[in-house]
Amino acid sequence: MKQRFVLASAFLGAAALSGAVLALHGCSGDTTGEHDQPAVTCGPDGCGGGSATGSDGVSTPISALPLVDAASNAQLLGELLAKPTALGETTALQVRLPPATHQSVGGSLVRVIGDVNNPHVVFSSDALVRLGLLGKSPGPDFFTAFATLTSDELSKVQANQRQIASGAFGQTTTESVVFASRAATARTSFPAVDPSQFVVGNPIAVNRCSIRPASTLQAWGQSLFITSPQVVLDPARTWDPCTGAGTQGGVWTFAHLMREMANGSGKTPEDFVKDWLSLWLNTYTVNGDAVAARTQMFNQVIQPWATASGVVATLVTDPITGVRSVNLTGPLKLNIAPYRLLSIVNRIDLGTTTAGGGGTYGSVTGSPVTAGELRFIFGVVQPNPWGGGNDATCGKKLFTTIFEYGVPRTGCAAVVNWAQQWSSLQTFPGFTAAYLTQLQSMTESVVLHGKAPAKGNQNAIDQIRTNEIALGGQWELREFTLTNEQPPANIDPPASGELRTHTVAQTPDDALFSPTGANVTINNFVNGPVTAGLKLPVVLPNQCDASYTVPYSFGGVAVRGGHALVAPPDFWLANAVPGTPNGICARHQFSLNTCQGCHHNDSGTNGLGGSTNFTHVTPLSTIPVTLSKFLTGGGPGLTFNVNDTQFGAPAWPFADLNRRLQRLFDLSHCTSCITIFPMTPKLVDAIQSFGPVPVDVNPGDFPNVKVGPITDLSIVQRVIDLRPQVAAASRNEPVDVIRSIDNSVH
Repeated sequence: MKQRFVLASAFLGAAALSGAVLALHGCSGDTTGEHDQPAVTCGPDGCGGGSATGSDGVSTPISALPLVDAASNAQLLGELLAKPTALGETTALQVRLPPATHQSVGGSLVRVIGDVNNPHVVFSSDALVRLGLLGKSPGPDFFTAFATLTSDELSKVQANQRQIASGAFGQTTTESVVFASRAATARTSFPAVDPSQFVVGNPIAVNRCSIRPASTLQAWGQSLFITSPQVVLDPARTWDPCTGAGTQGGVWTFAHLMREMANGSGKTPEDFVKDWLSLWLNTYTVNGDAVAARTQMFNQVIQPWATASGVVATLVTDPITGVRSVNLTGPLKLNIAPYRLLSIVNRIDLGTTTAGGGGTYGSVTGSPVTAGELRFIFGVVQPNPWGGGNDATCGKKLFTTIFEYGVPRTGCAAVVNWAQQWSSLQTFPGFTAAYLTQLQSMTESVVLHGKAPAKGNQNAIDQIRTNEIALGGQWELREFTLTNEQPPANIDPPASGELRTHTVAQTPDDALFSPTGANVTINNFVNGPVTAGLKLPVVLPNQCDASYTVPYSFGGVAVRGGHALVAPPDFWLANAVPGTPNGICARHQFSLNTCQGCHHNDSGTNGLGGSTNFTHVTPLSTIPVTLSKFLTGGGPGLTFNVNDTQFGAPAWPFADLNRRLQRLFDLSHCTSCITIFPMTPKLVDAIQSFGPVPVDVNPGDFPNVKVGPITDLSIVQRVIDLRPQVAAASRNEPVDVIRSIDNSVH
């Protein structure tokens, strides 16, 4: 799941500038004295607990993770072609693809991958050598995509690496942490990008940082998860409803964000907000899931806010329909909204490829990369006095609200530029006036009306998510969007107007929860699509990743929920899942990616080992707020270990801010841009004239496609020859555009 409430910690305030660093062997290039730990091993009858079971809720050094050789385990290589293709491409991008999930595609020399509306076709590198189009293949599991990568792009990466090495971003390290989905599983060192080696017949590494900034509190606090009082209580840009300090309607206030979002809705901003809050007053149904009313929204938020606004609020119930509504004698004063800024969050890591609206061919995609999300996290408060007290009189609630904006930038150059803006924040000597000015320019480029013309109200908001227990007896997460979600039609198009209720991503309806894990639909889904989407081979915990989407319905049953209640369920069991590596991994991925698993047991966000409980930030804490150990690992240089919630082992090691920092610099300083030609859907029709189409999907998903392998070299050549006839317009994409689909949404 995209980390739903990845909120910040006391580590990340003024003390963040102390610059505590990631304790990794290799910060100075030394890799001696490593303390390798073997992965949990599993036999046909299941997995043994081993030492992993004993590490539940404990932070351990990243330096204790095993060291792996990246040079002998390359995932992406680039090679200059002897002559350009018919489309003018100059480069063979050789990508290590996972084995085909479906046996019918196994052994195929051609694979069709990616978005069904803009698929990519890749060719076995071994087959291209046999055809005389390549001089050398890295191995039988590598497939080649044709693109254009210039030496100038590689030279930029080389220069960027020198900038990191200069110390411009603080202390450096030659080690990277290897992540399997969200789990930190090993350490490695990547070879440097060398443009002089980019020649015909010599595949070389063309991405990843060989040197990177060390993970520190300062790096987290200035470029990833900004919680410093100098930002979230900046008097020029925020207003604190608890103390009254700041600028009402400032650029980082709830009021400003809502005014920009309401523009184009046909409502005043005040009514836009009132109508959104009123959604809690009545039971509503989303995808068959009845979301019960929480009328305390009126008593704890709307009415106190109205009183502070100098107006009277009345909760009215229609005697015929029973529908509740709010009458106000005047508008709510948006400038004094009871929403206190807790953090500004960079989620550029969510810009990985995801399943497109048209579906995908298999678990590997070549969809355009985006710049991820920009988030604002607010805590709901009930001050007394309103705007005239202090932290002790703030009336802080167990209620967080997060605005999640899709950054309106696509294509490699734009994404790299966005990443560079974030990474450059790390070079400022603290939260200076220049730092604040740059951050404001960045946030305004996303949140202002008109920045996303194709979305609802021309606003870039992806969704607003809430997580609270203040309004009811159980923690509840809800989601709201500017879309017109239609589960029966399996569509969710943008729509202007007011905020609408929405299903919660990657999370089943609570009605399907079984405390014993016996629900048939959940078992069938985990044993079916989730297991089919595993990246093979699974090695626990070193390689456990799955590409799948929780659908609106599965097997004739409405699945995706309209909200998520937590505790219970606080994670998801599937008792029919086998205790094998594949079964353990599939169940873990499914549960961790639900709201419940992410916000409680699977992430250790349950008070375990001193971590937070139910939220990844503690809204009752003083500013700067406290982060979960799922995010921090317990601090730079540490992982937070959480035992598997169904099988006991392995222990899954988390250090998510470390993962995000690596992704940020992979994009800002170690990504080359390529020109690549996706294909039109005519590609599939054309291949069908030769025979079966090698798409790694369940044939039932695309019934008009006859799925099967291509094993004849002459057919491989014919597919190569037809590319110019079915090519779409070229696109500018990052060199690692072809990779596994990321199903993370929280």
